[in-house]
Amino acid sequence: MARSWVRPGGAAVVRRARHWRQKHSTGAIHSTIVAEEDVRAQLEALSSTLRTIESVLKPESMRQELAGLQEQASAPDLWDDQEKAQDVTSRLSFVQSELGRLDGLRQRVDDAFVLLELADAEDDADTRAEVVVESQQLFKLIDELEVRTLLSGEYDSREAVVTIRAEAGGVDAADFAEMLLRMYLRWAERHKYGTEVYDTSYAEEAGIKSATFAVHIPYAYGTLSVEQGTHRLVRLSPFDNQHRRQTSFVGVEVLPKVEQADHIEIPDDDLRVDVYRSSGPGGQGVNTTDSAVRLTHLPTGLVVSCQNERSQLQNKASAMAVLQAKLLERRRQEEQAKMDALKSGGSSWGNQMRSYVLHPYQMVKDLRTEYEVGNPQAVLDGEIDEFIEAGIRWRRQQELGS
Repeated sequence: MARSWVRPGGAAVVRRARHWRQKHSTGAIHSTIVAEEDVRAQLEALSSTLRTIESVLKPESMRQELAGLQEQASAPDLWDDQEKAQDVTSRLSFVQSELGRLDGLRQRVDDAFVLLELADAEDDADTRAEVVVESQQLFKLIDELEVRTLLSGEYDSREAVVTIRAEAGGVDAADFAEMLLRMYLRWAERHKYGTEVYDTSYAEEAGIKSATFAVHIPYAYGTLSVEQGTHRLVRLSPFDNQHRRQTSFVGVEVLPKVEQADHIEIPDDDLRVDVYRSSGPGGQGVNTTDSAVRLTHLPTGLVVSCQNERSQLQNKASAMAVLQAKLLERRRQEEQAKMDALKSGGSSWGNQMRSYVLHPYQMVKDLRTEYEVGNPQAVLDGEIDEFIEAGIRWRRQQELGS
């Protein structure tokens, strides 16, 4: 007689397991034979890793925060303060998503255990193989979530402000800068992250001189900060009459979004404000008035411009937010320099961080982590998660090592 395999309160769980079995059974994996003990060990390891993640992310605290955010979001006067309302709704969406992701993974792990017990009770190799497939999928998802627990820097939980600038390489560099802008915006779109382009300076022949945009999702800064540095492209130039190989460079700067608590005070006397007519592809109403704004911070020489909005006031507010982010980053770097001066050693991350090679072979390689892929087009289409995750893990190792 087969032993009982139903856990306490297991009727609903068994139904979910049978539904999963029907949904995922393809008949193509029946030849996979894996010992029940090996599968169970895989699931136990996944469950243990997930418990560690839960201890860091604290789902119960997230539920309490969610309840508070839902109460704030339902207040009738929420949108009297639009900036606060946007912060509340953005955080609400993020917490709901993260909590749903965490709870969903825990449910899938538990259901996989039940399905494995079903396979053991019925001595069903096909069902056991299905659990193997599910455990492989869970491994990838839990591994991705584990990376989040490594984002513990002072500003890692902030939204991000990203600036892309064409460097050496002439028109090829400008074209490459536009390719990277598209890559990051596509990456954000894949994840359904909100973005806002503050400013785009177009090059004369093709591409862009620079662009600044924000990624409106918590932990965007911690996630994208590993993208900071010089990106290098090697290809046959489409702008060269002889179609010769060209190497071009683009700089990527990633800053945390400034919050009210940062208290970055900028006296009016420290600012020069210039207004001008927006440039770019013609025809839009944005180009018909002097709505673009350029801010120059006189003590540091920092210059920020914004021309995305129709209103001069809106452009000034956006430019001020970027300038404050730059000043915050400068302050952070000064503080870090003081800390580094007290250390006897330490490692340098270097400036050039990734190469994109389109000729004579196809490859994208991170020069810090050694992670590489042979499909540059997919990367330039926004598939950069593996590079980001490798970068975050590498950075954590560097921090622990120093």
